[in-house]
Amino acid sequence: MARMIARGLGSGAMAWQRLLPLTGGTLLLLLGLFCAWQAWLIASESGGVAQVHAAQDTAVHALATEIAGERKQVAQAVASLDPAALQGDRAQLATALRARLPQALDVEIYSASLDEVLHANYRTFGYAKAAQLMAAQTGDGASPVQTVVADGRRRLSVVQPLGPVQRPLGWVWVELPFTPLQRRFESIAPGGGRIDLRQGDDRGELSLLSRGAPSAEAEEDAKPVPGSSFSVRAALPAAFILLPRVWPLAGLLALLGIGGGVYLLWLRGRLSVRQEIQPEETMVSDVIPAKPQPAPPVVRPATTMPPAASPADAVDPSIFRAYDVRGVVGKTLTAQVARLLGQSIGTLMREKGLNEIVVGRDGRLSGPELAGALSDGLREAGIDVIDVGAVPTPVVYFAAYRFNTGSGVAVTGSHNPPDYNGFKIVVGGETLSEGAIQDLYRRIASGALEAGGQGGLRHVDVVPDYIERITSDVQAERRLKVVVDCGNGIPGAVAPQVLEGIGCDVVPLYCEVDGTFPNHHPDPSDPHNLEDLIHAVRQTGADLGVAFDGDGDRLGVVTREGEIIYPDRLLMLFARDVLSRQPGATIIYDVKCTGHLKGQVLEAGGSPLMWRTGHSLIKAKMRETQAELAGEMSGHFFFKERWFGFDDGIYAGARLLEILAGDLEGRTPEQIFATCPKGVSTPELKIELVEGEHYRFIEKFREKAGFGDATLTTIDGVRADWPDGWGLVRASNTTPVLVLRFDADNAAALKRIQQAFREQLFLVDPGLKLPF
Repeated sequence: MARMIARGLGSGAMAWQRLLPLTGGTLLLLLGLFCAWQAWLIASESGGVAQVHAAQDTAVHALATEIAGERKQVAQAVASLDPAALQGDRAQLATALRARLPQALDVEIYSASLDEVLHANYRTFGYAKAAQLMAAQTGDGASPVQTVVADGRRRLSVVQPLGPVQRPLGWVWVELPFTPLQRRFESIAPGGGRIDLRQGDDRGELSLLSRGAPSAEAEEDAKPVPGSSFSVRAALPAAFILLPRVWPLAGLLALLGIGGGVYLLWLRGRLSVRQEIQPEETMVSDVIPAKPQPAPPVVRPATTMPPAASPADAVDPSIFRAYDVRGVVGKTLTAQVARLLGQSIGTLMREKGLNEIVVGRDGRLSGPELAGALSDGLREAGIDVIDVGAVPTPVVYFAAYRFNTGSGVAVTGSHNPPDYNGFKIVVGGETLSEGAIQDLYRRIASGALEAGGQGGLRHVDVVPDYIERITSDVQAERRLKVVVDCGNGIPGAVAPQVLEGIGCDVVPLYCEVDGTFPNHHPDPSDPHNLEDLIHAVRQTGADLGVAFDGDGDRLGVVTREGEIIYPDRLLMLFARDVLSRQPGATIIYDVKCTGHLKGQVLEAGGSPLMWRTGHSLIKAKMRETQAELAGEMSGHFFFKERWFGFDDGIYAGARLLEILAGDLEGRTPEQIFATCPKGVSTPELKIELVEGEHYRFIEKFREKAGFGDATLTTIDGVRADWPDGWGLVRASNTTPVLVLRFDADNAAALKRIQQAFREQLFLVDPGLKLPF
C-alpha cells in the first residue's frame, strides 16, 4: 500500500515537473510577444507624434504665408489709391478698390471714428465684424485676420487703415474667399493623428477645419497662426500602450520574455525524454490482486456555500426617483452603481437601435469617478461615448443635438447638498421619468444587461459651439449691467461668457467652480440663497441679478430694489415674447404657478395648459402638444421657439436680458416686471414625512378633501382655485415631503385659503405640523 502511494506521488511529481516548464514557458513567451508588440507601438507612436507635430508646424507656416500674401495684396491696393481722393465719396473709393482686388467678395469703407459701427445693430451688422474693426482702431491699425459667415459661407475678413496708420482717414473692410486657406490646410497629411484649425481663444474657441483621424486625442495647447486669430491644434494618435513609453525598455522586456519562454520550453522537452527512457519500477500490487476495501464513509459538509451576489445587491432601489437617479456618494451611490446603470442604459439603447451617447458632469468632486464608471458601463454594453467633460446639464442636452445622438446623461446632483450626485438621462430624444427609470432598475435587478461590448470613447469640447449658437441668435440691444451668481456650480464656467457674448456687462459672483459650495447652496428657489446676489446688485448699481442652480438648468432673478422675480412671472414675459412671433402657440406651466398666468397667456393670444411638476414630465407634454414654451415654478424654462425645447437656465437668462434690453419704450427692468401681475404669495412650504408616506397622504387627501365652490385640479396633488386665489398640496417626487403653496390677490384672501387647507389637512392627519 505504501509503495502504491509512493508510486502515485512519484507520478504526480513527474507530471508537475513536465507541467511547470510548459506553463511558465508559455506565459513568458506570450509576455515577451506582448512586450514586443508594445515596443513596436511605442516606436510607431513616437514617429506618429513627430509626424503630427511636423504637420502642425507646416500648417502654421503655410497658413501664415497665405494670410500674409492676402493682407499684402489688400495693403498694396489701398496704398495705390490717390491720397487726394481719400476724402472723397466712400462708394467711389470702394468701387476703385474692388477694381484693384478682383478676388474680393465684399469691400466696405468706414469712417476713422467708426461711429457707424459703434451705434450699429450688431445682430444685423455682425458682432465679430464690429469687434475686428474696433480692434484695428485701438491697436496698431492691423487687427488679426479672421473669418466671418456671410450668405451661409465662411469668408476671410481683413481690416486695413486708409492713409497713415497713426492717423487713418478711414477703415477698409475686405472679405476674401476662405477656399485658398482651406485648400492649403487640407493639403497637409497629419499621418495617424489629426490637426484642427481653430479661431478665437479658450473663452470662445470655434472649430473651422479638421484633417486626420477623428479619434485622435487633442493636445491642450495650440500653435497660433501669425497675423490672424487662428491657431492649429495637434491631436495625437491614440495607441493602446500599457508599458512606460520607452521603446528600448519594452524591447529588453520582450527579449527577456521570449528568451526565458524558449528556454523553459526546451527544458520541458529534455525532462520528457529522460522520463520516457527511465524503466518503470514493478510493484507487488501489480501482480497480486489487492483485497477489496470497504467503501469510505460519505462526509457531507455542514453548510453550503452562499450563491454569488447578484448586481441588484449592490444597488439601492430608492435612488431611482421620478425624474432622475440620485443618491448619497459612497453610500447609495458608488462607482459600481454608476457602471451598472451605464450597462442598463446601454442595454435599453441597443434595444432601440441606438449606438452613441453624450456624457457630461457638473462640478461636484465625485463627478469624474462616477462619469468614468458610467461610461465604462455604457461601453461594456457596446455603446460609443462622447465625453464632453465638466459642463452644465443644458450643454449635455445641446451636445446630444449637436452630434445627433438623441441620447445623453448628465452626471449631476443639481441643487442637492455636496455629498449627493445623480444622473439625468435622455434616450432617443426622451427624458426618462417614472416607469422608464424604474425599468432601468429592473434590468439591473434581473441581470438582463448587455456585456462584452467594446464601445468607443472620444473627448469633445462642445462649449464653444454652445456659446456661439446662443450669441449668434440672442443679442441685447443695449448694454445692461448684470451680476451673475453661479453659487460655485458648473454654470460659472459658461454663463458669464454667454451673457457677455450677447452684449451685457457681467459682474461675476461665486463663478469659480467648487464642488464643496463654500459660499451658499446653488439653489435659486430658496430666497436665502439670493441674499448675497441682492447685496451685490445694490453695491455695484447693476440693472439686474441672475442666479443659476448647481447644474445650470434653473434660473433665479432679482431686481436692483432687491425684489425676487418668481419664475411664474418671468414666464409671463417669455410667453408675451414668444407669442408675438408664434400667435396661438401652446404655453405649458406647472401646478405651482400663479393663477394670473393663464389670463396673461390668453391675453397675449396663446393657449395656456397647466401640467404636472417635473422637468421630464413637462418635456414629454411639450412633445405631445407641440408647445413652443414651458416653465416651472422651480425655475426650469423650456424654449422650443428658437431653441431645442430642453430646460436651460443659461439660455433663459440670455432671452430675459434680450427682452429687457430690447424694450422699445426704454423702460427699466423694474418697470417691465411691474406689468406682470402679482399677488400675495408664499414660497414653497414643505412638510417632512417618512419615505412613501407622502404619497399615501395625498391619496387620502384626494378622497376626503372638500373645498366648496373652488375649481379642483388633481393632475399633481390637489390644487383648489377661487376667483381671488388658490392653494396647492402635492407630494414631492424627489424627497419625502408634502409641498404646499398659496397665492391670492390680497392678504385677507390668502389667509382664508390657508385656513381652508388647514382644516382639510387636519381631517387626514390631525398631528401634522404645518409651516403656515
